[in-house]
Amino acid sequence: MSIPWRDAMSRALYGPGGFFVAGPGPADHFRTSVHASPAFTTALLRLITKVDASLSHPAQLDVVDVGAGRGELLHGLLRAAEDTAGSAVRDETSALAIRPSLAKRVRFTAVELAPRPEHLPDEIGWVSEIPDGITGVLLATEWLDNVPLDVAVHTGDGWRYLLVDPSSGTETVGGPVDSADLDWLTTWWPAAPGGTGRSNRDAGDVTWPDATSETGSGFRATPHSDHPRVEIGRTRDRAWAEAIRKIERGMAVAVDYGHLRESRPVHGTLTGYRGGRQVLPVPDGTADVTAHVAMDSVASAGAAVARCAYSLDLQREALRALGADGGRPPLSLAGTDPAGYVRSLAAASAVAELTDPAGLGGHWWLRQPVGVPLGPAVAR
Repeated sequence: MSIPWRDAMSRALYGPGGFFVAGPGPADHFRTSVHASPAFTTALLRLITKVDASLSHPAQLDVVDVGAGRGELLHGLLRAAEDTAGSAVRDETSALAIRPSLAKRVRFTAVELAPRPEHLPDEIGWVSEIPDGITGVLLATEWLDNVPLDVAVHTGDGWRYLLVDPSSGTETVGGPVDSADLDWLTTWWPAAPGGTGRSNRDAGDVTWPDATSETGSGFRATPHSDHPRVEIGRTRDRAWAEAIRKIERGMAVAVDYGHLRESRPVHGTLTGYRGGRQVLPVPDGTADVTAHVAMDSVASAGAAVARCAYSLDLQREALRALGADGGRPPLSLAGTDPAGYVRSLAAASAVAELTDPAGLGGHWWLRQPVGVPLGPAVAR
């Protein structure tokens, strides 16, 4: 039976036995910045220390990771914070002194629907909902792209919802979109019936495998496949706004792949991942089902709640501002310190993956302060 895409995604990803609830976790299926390099964790720790300073070093600093997977990011941040506990460590790249007391004051909380991993350190809390009254930093790395949403296609009589059979991925055209979704489309994805945005290929978006092979190429045949289709981001706007409401003072940081109003892909970006490969977006619970995030729409929704300006930058720019520039070490170092040169070269290569504009470096960083100045957390 065909159902709306939002319902199908919700069941497939978060229902009993869903992709993010059961099994070993998303790390076995796709690579994120968290898994790519510890330089990502180091950069986030620098950001956390800047927010901590903006908050005048509160007695308890909350660090909340929404969509925490199996706790990999918080585990890395915990180890990094503990490494600073013995003495003040001078951060040469950002001219920031990491306070020795940070490890004693920070409270790490993972927000995830999956059961708590058996070997997660006791210092990391595990909850199923974002806690209230956060003073500190809320992190959302590749969370919003998995917030379920509706999909629509523009037919001869306007925008209509697409329905999907969860067992096969076969789509059918449903009824017209409601007034709230139509308002969102008009404001944030104003594609004309002929298609005014860039194509998926021009926008750098992934393409679906064909229907007969998980390694094929080209777009899957769908109803009215030559017409514009969109992912309606209103549910993601609400999710981000609700997350911002949980912050008393501090900053929310969303890191995700996305697009902006002036360059929405004509045919959307809905796709699937399983076992390290891109697959058809069949919402049967066996694969990740994901779509790029309308980052400017999400940012606007959060700013309306926080009543503060936000920052929206590409990951390569955000990481460089936090000291991860990926520069190669000078060749002269190879002659004076060969081992140090090799270590520096390896570190530069890891950062290069994080800042590659054709890969992880093309992700967006949305930083939304709540009750603290934006400047110190984004300036080098």
